[in-house]
Amino acid sequence: MNVLLISTYELGHQPLSLASPAAWLRRAGANVTCVDVSVTPLTEAMVANAGLIGISVPMHTATRLALTLLPRLRATAPEAFIVCYGLYAPLNASMLRAAGADCCLGGEVEAVLTAIWQRLAAGERPPSIDTIALHRLDLIQPDRSDLPPLNRYATLVTATEMRYAGYTETTRGCKHLCRHCPVVPVYNGRFRVVPRSTVLADIRAQVAAGARHITFGDPDFLNGPGHVLPIVRAMHAEFPDVTYDVTIKIEHILRYAHLLPELRATGCIMVVSAVEALDDAILARLAKRHTRADVVRAVELLRAHDIALNATFVAFTPWTTRQLYRELLLGIAEFGLIESVAPVQYGLRLLIPAGSRLLELPDVQELIAPFDPVALAYPWQHPDPTMDELQRQVMALAQASEQCGASRSSFYQRLLDLCDQIIGPGERPIVLPEPTPIPRLSEPWYCCAEPSGNQLITTFL
Repeated sequence: MNVLLISTYELGHQPLSLASPAAWLRRAGANVTCVDVSVTPLTEAMVANAGLIGISVPMHTATRLALTLLPRLRATAPEAFIVCYGLYAPLNASMLRAAGADCCLGGEVEAVLTAIWQRLAAGERPPSIDTIALHRLDLIQPDRSDLPPLNRYATLVTATEMRYAGYTETTRGCKHLCRHCPVVPVYNGRFRVVPRSTVLADIRAQVAAGARHITFGDPDFLNGPGHVLPIVRAMHAEFPDVTYDVTIKIEHILRYAHLLPELRATGCIMVVSAVEALDDAILARLAKRHTRADVVRAVELLRAHDIALNATFVAFTPWTTRQLYRELLLGIAEFGLIESVAPVQYGLRLLIPAGSRLLELPDVQELIAPFDPVALAYPWQHPDPTMDELQRQVMALAQASEQCGASRSSFYQRLLDLCDQIIGPGERPIVLPEPTPIPRLSEPWYCCAEPSGNQLITTFL
């Protein structure tokens, strides 16, 4: 019985969410085909020949795309057992099931997927039970053998070169409970480590395939410093020319500032950090556990250690006034972060998905409309309609800027002009800093963003 594993979108990375379960299934004897439909066509023959179909839904955009794909999969393979798995699967189970899925899995899914295949291979129909599996797994080396080559994915771009970028994870889940984070409803403050030998074997395979940079996709790289430091030491010892980037909370940049010299010495050239806002009241509502002053200190620390910051934001929230949006733009310039912020970050609007801890806030409950099964979120409108219009215009400007390859500094200037037009003239930075290119990945999107129009009209079959 054939297995088909499908990824719809993973931020331009070669999908680890296919490679890891593929290794487990193949070890059990399954014949597995992996298809990343963001770069490879999915044919009717692939679908029709599969008895088990797994669709990875690790983020909002991937889940929206899966909803588009599922009815076609079900029509093409009516007898196949279809599983959606990933962070967004159990929380959107009713919508995914209605579109054609048989069950939805979250958490540590490899063993459950393998058990489903074993029952199907034995001629049994597995029960359609949605599961969040958080037991500890002895994860094995991912199998990337039939995934597209790294030159089809995001690359690291620096002032002098481009490097093929690999992707792996040292941990899953997160110890923290940020209210807007999609990890929280599934892992609820828990995290699981990936064996060091498994991580290093995966890195080794990707370097052999051409990677000269590795993205560590852990929700927070410093959830377990004692686990990750031996990994980057060993990686650097074996591949001294390979660079890497990690995601670290502002809170952890400050707490573990003493580790920054070693991170830089082992090849860390960039840190992604979810700054989210520069207003302390909004940060408190999101339960980020940092303040504007903390952001300033974190920026200084990273800069002192020659580590670039890739700052992400939730620029538009129900509490973001015209003045606060202006202050966000001014703060980004004041802290010298214009080159550190991708254009899309200026336009991201707060998503309130199923299971979000934001629903704990009374004013959010009063603000939201009933859950939208198409958008997979609770809709909300800003108390100031002009802010919703500004958000739409900023996103349009950001997408146009990315498509034409405009610099981040020139985009920032056009954004100031746009704000003047929509919300009225306001304060501008006295002197904009000279643009200093920093390392960045070529994929500009973000896991909690709404899918773009181009993504939603992708044809799969």
